[in-house]
Amino acid sequence: MTGGARRTLADREGALAWLFMLPSVIYILALVAVPFALAVALAFSDVTVGDPSFDWAGWANFARNFDDPVFWRALGNTFLFTAVSMLLIVVFGKILANILVADFRGKWLIRFLVLLPWTTPVALSAVAWLWLLDSIYSPIDWVLRRIGLIEGNLNWLGEPTLEMVSVIAVHVWRLTPLAAVIVMAGLVAIPREIEEAARMDGAGFWRRMFEVTIPLTLPVIAVAALFGAILTFTDMTVVYVLTRGGATHSSEVLASWAYIRGISGGDVAQGASIALFLFPLLLAAAIAILRAVRRMEVT
Repeated sequence: MTGGARRTLADREGALAWLFMLPSVIYILALVAVPFALAVALAFSDVTVGDPSFDWAGWANFARNFDDPVFWRALGNTFLFTAVSMLLIVVFGKILANILVADFRGKWLIRFLVLLPWTTPVALSAVAWLWLLDSIYSPIDWVLRRIGLIEGNLNWLGEPTLEMVSVIAVHVWRLTPLAAVIVMAGLVAIPREIEEAARMDGAGFWRRMFEVTIPLTLPVIAVAALFGAILTFTDMTVVYVLTRGGATHSSEVLASWAYIRGISGGDVAQGASIALFLFPLLLAAAIAILRAVRRMEVT
């Protein structure tokens, strides 16, 4: 009877589907849904580190955000940070993917080395970049002086424009390997017959790139852009470790400002209200990209 019961359960695909999905559902509820609901509740409260009692505050925290010039600067920096980083990540990821799919000796070692920036803990790699971008001992400045591009040291993490350039450069360095791996999977999936037919028709490298390779990998590139947008829009580690947002908040982003106000500043409710602004913006970006991917697949 036990064996019959097991066979019956094994034949019930619907029950097995829910059984296999249960760990994922529990994971999402515990680590996504519950914290999100808590953040929504805190955003409409007056909870602080000194007074954790929950009192309804309505839209007061959001009104304070709208009156805060640092919030608007962080919002603008977030869009700039995300847009430039996404563009560079996708472009460099595509170039790197084309290199990695080429047939050459030692390509497995190169692939391993390329993945190191992504696999290295972000705090550890950001600390390493603190030394690389040091205003006195930066080896990057030493190289630039040697080749005659600069005369003195550059204040990479102290001058407003260079702060944002440095933060974007480090973030692109981190996420480009992930985009390259995603795009590489799309390149490998392209049938060889299509490329060979294009070669036989006399198509050169650039024509094959823009008329064959890129159109066929556009859905994969869009997925890479979606991952890049999510990881960039919600990232605060690179900004916080490198610049702490800058002396004049010149490199502040929403995620870092929410952390500074909610955790460092002790105003948990306002920090939660700032963080909530990330959700509708990310949702809109995700829907737009996924709709674009669906249209690409249909056409």
